[in-house]
Amino acid sequence: MSFASETKNELTRLPVHPAHAKAELAAIIRMNGAISLYNGQFILNVQTENAAIARRLYSLIQDVFQIDSELLVRRKMKLKKNNVYIVRVTSQASMILSELDIMDGMQINHHIPEHLRNDPELRRSYLRGAFLATGSINNPESSSYHLEIYSNYETHSEELKQLLDLYEFKARTIERRNGSIVYIKEAEKIGDFLALIGAINARLMFENIRIVRDLRNSANRLVNCEVANLNKVAKAAAQQIQNIQLIDETIGIDQLPLRLQQMAKIRLAEPDMTLTELGQYIEDGPISKSGINHRLRKLNEWADKIRRERENKE
Repeated sequence: MSFASETKNELTRLPVHPAHAKAELAAIIRMNGAISLYNGQFILNVQTENAAIARRLYSLIQDVFQIDSELLVRRKMKLKKNNVYIVRVTSQASMILSELDIMDGMQINHHIPEHLRNDPELRRSYLRGAFLATGSINNPESSSYHLEIYSNYETHSEELKQLLDLYEFKARTIERRNGSIVYIKEAEKIGDFLALIGAINARLMFENIRIVRDLRNSANRLVNCEVANLNKVAKAAAQQIQNIQLIDETIGIDQLPLRLQQMAKIRLAEPDMTLTELGQYIEDGPISKSGINHRLRKLNEWADKIRRERENKE
């Protein structure tokens, strides 16, 4: 089961007050519902591929409105042949749609009602319903963090973004061919959203996986950095030894100033030592890393001078 499905299943088990249940229902039906007219009365079909969401929808309609609905199961014939669950209301569908501010007379209302926007608890329930309806979230073990909620209507998606902005989730919207998406990218904000809508276990799982993943990435970066530093040191030491050998073959190490003689002999004897370790071997030492680096740089200058003189002779 995907992380998104586990999160939704957790949300379907939350107890909910009837007033909050209406807010949750309003979001699910507005986003997943389809209305048809048969023999002069409205028929409401709400479709989902998640059995737990279908059961919750069926129960909430019965508990809040005391209306019996039908729970139908269909099987997809294309692509993934998942079951599709349909909650169908044939009796008093118009009353439910009016009560939830989804329809005003014969007109469909795509806007989030003002009373839901202004009440913090109702806002939470509406956002929970919206996520149950069309929300998705990447597995936190993936390379990127992403939570999104799809809406058929740009106006509704923009109003969802406004609700999320009240909690500083830094949500954004993007248009798709058949609708619009509001999404959150920051891991911390996604965790806060899960907590807001009541998915506490999912939030803890999300944070635990994220922390382990970030620690693993940090460890890998440290190892890569250490390897890069070792390679850099080894390359520099090889160049230093090559320069010292060139000096010895041409003018001889003993012709160098005393301090550089010492440095050259120690580097030849200890090719794998770091600058700090080399500093412990200097007579009248130890001397600092910067002091060792200065002497090695002088040896490199001597070698460069010899090479230039050779080129000029040629």
